[in-house]
Amino acid sequence: MKKLLTAAVMGMALGSPALADTTKVGFVYIGPVGDHGWTYTHDQARLAVEAEFGDAVETTYVENVGYGADAERVMTQMALSGTDLIFATSFGYGPDMNTVAARFPDVKFEHATGYIQETDNVSLYNARFYEGRAVIGHIAGKMTQTNRIGYIASFPIPEVIMGINSAYLHAKAVNPDVEFSVVWAYSWYDPAQEAAAAEALIEQGADILMQHTDSTAPLTVAQDAGIFAFGQASDMSAFAPDAHLTGITDVWGPYYIDRVAAVKDGTWEAGNVWHGIVDGMVGFAPMSDLIPEDIRAEAEGMIAAIAAGEYHPFTGPINRQDGTPWLAEGEVAEDGDLLTMDFYVEGITSEIPN
Repeated sequence: MKKLLTAAVMGMALGSPALADTTKVGFVYIGPVGDHGWTYTHDQARLAVEAEFGDAVETTYVENVGYGADAERVMTQMALSGTDLIFATSFGYGPDMNTVAARFPDVKFEHATGYIQETDNVSLYNARFYEGRAVIGHIAGKMTQTNRIGYIASFPIPEVIMGINSAYLHAKAVNPDVEFSVVWAYSWYDPAQEAAAAEALIEQGADILMQHTDSTAPLTVAQDAGIFAFGQASDMSAFAPDAHLTGITDVWGPYYIDRVAAVKDGTWEAGNVWHGIVDGMVGFAPMSDLIPEDIRAEAEGMIAAIAAGEYHPFTGPINRQDGTPWLAEGEVAEDGDLLTMDFYVEGITSEIPN
């Protein structure tokens, strides 16, 4: 675990007059900043905050913070050190953040992908990643030759299940013969485990891999095996140029800049936002020339339709895995139903772990 301070701030004396106007912002990370996935994108956003505000902000971060006592300790230390705004950037930090927030009512707290909001100094923010997974599902369904797509999942929480369902529905829509194989890594970042999962899926016949884990290991395995794969969270194409098709990118910088500005000008209020493609929070790595031109055009058309509000990836008719109806013809899923999703849609043969 490591804590970093900006070089400019470390050089300031504690009694400096400039420090009184400096907003202190802390970031709590589940993984290492060098994962090139989830944590990496949050740290790039932290750097964007520094670039936007210069010496008017001081940012700190702690990486590899576990849920529970570890997270509570880290956030307590940040609050005690005078931090004005704390971003906790993983789903499992919810109980820990709310516990600390109750003890420090003058500190602002923001929880990524969270759902627990027990005090008025806790705000929630999330991205509609399922929109992006619909697009890559379409591409995968069109491009697979074996009709088997492998999916490396992290934990069986609604966010991950939602993404699997979205990708599957859109692959199935363009390829009725497609099948999904899911392997659970039970980690957000474990290169060895992710590589082993990728190898297992390839042995099962998958010729395209998707992932909801953060390392580049599945991509390098895919490249070595001569198959295709999608990156996760950031542009990972440099790690597997002959395999990487595209990938969802997480764009947190504008949101973080906006929330820091609100703290600085006294307008910050707790909220609950879920932004998507239209808001710029969900983006895409460049689409590779490995994707045929007509399929790229279809994917770009889907992106435009989602952004325009003309298409929702969860539009009925859709049944649950057991065949019971979920959404009727033309019915669109409510946000609350998506955020508590604990079932697969019809056609996926894997089981969700308990």
